Amino acid sequence: MINHLILHMLDCQAGLCLLADQEMSLQNEAVLDFVAKHLQRLHRDERSQRGQFNEDSCFEQALDQYRYGNRGFVDFSRVIAELFYNQLSRAEKPVAADLLVVDCSINEKAYLGVLLLDYRHAFTHQVDNGATGVAISIIDHNAILPSIAQKLEAYALVDKESKRILFNDNPRTIEGVEVTVLPEKVLECSIEISSNEAIKTMNDIAAKVAESYGENAAVVLSQAKNYIVENAEVSELLSLEELGKEIFADASEQQRSYASLVEEAQLPKEIEVSKSLAVKTGRSQKIKTDTGIELSFPVEYFSNPDFIEFINNPDGTIAIELKNIGKIINK
Repeated sequence: MINHLILHMLDCQAGLCLLADQEMSLQNEAVLDFVAKHLQRLHRDERSQRGQFNEDSCFEQALDQYRYGNRGFVDFSRVIAELFYNQLSRAEKPVAADLLVVDCSINEKAYLGVLLLDYRHAFTHQVDNGATGVAISIIDHNAILPSIAQKLEAYALVDKESKRILFNDNPRTIEGVEVTVLPEKVLECSIEISSNEAIKTMNDIAAKVAESYGENAAVVLSQAKNYIVENAEVSELLSLEELGKEIFADASEQQRSYASLVEEAQLPKEIEVSKSLAVKTGRSQKIKTDTGIELSFPVEYFSNPDFIEFINNPDGTIAIELKNIGKIINK
């Protein structure tokens, strides 16, 4: 549900910062649907990083003023827009975008959303009524907002109660220094790794440990994926320590090596993994041999010798035996 909605223009390419004085109407169903679908997509975006406000965050102070009725929504949104524009206007590559600020509820939780809608280049028609009749031509337009199907590169969803933040942004160069504007300069919050990146890093560590002890990395990764899927059925919190104990259950030395590398990579002890991300992660396992052969299997097949078996040959090579195949289909 959308409670308040406002749009500001931050066209740094044109040197234009046009701040709205009024909220947008909530009577246009098409616009509400456009915004709501973007919000739902961002809420489950696997790229999202997480953070908490720093102690001296100006954004948090303004948010508290708004939450407790000491500042109106329009005024609060203008503060955010000015913070954004002051930073983006100094970037080496100027941004041309609209800033959407929205007070909303997602899955019964209250959020404050900040969405940077970068302009897209597109073509449309133009109708001209001339002396000889109607002429219809194609023109290019440089200020088209992202469609529902397009990903936003910079956004934040702030849980108004817990103040936990979901965000994404790309680094920009400002006065020769690389800066991630949204978390560092606007929100002023900590930057935690995304669940997607944490799982990818964990997989790399698990494979490295398996290979260093002469184990089959593909089998270990399939076990990790199975564990992630099973864990997501009971909790959205995944303990990387427990995962390591599971995939190296009978090898305490490998467990210690895994734990050491996880700590070295500065991964959090727990990460949030939604069911959708767990299913996507655990759907299949791909392997590629040094002979150039690529294979993709359902993850559950790796632990079932009735379908696939890895055989260590005396000469050190590995044989892969596929079983119970009823038909081979060319693709």
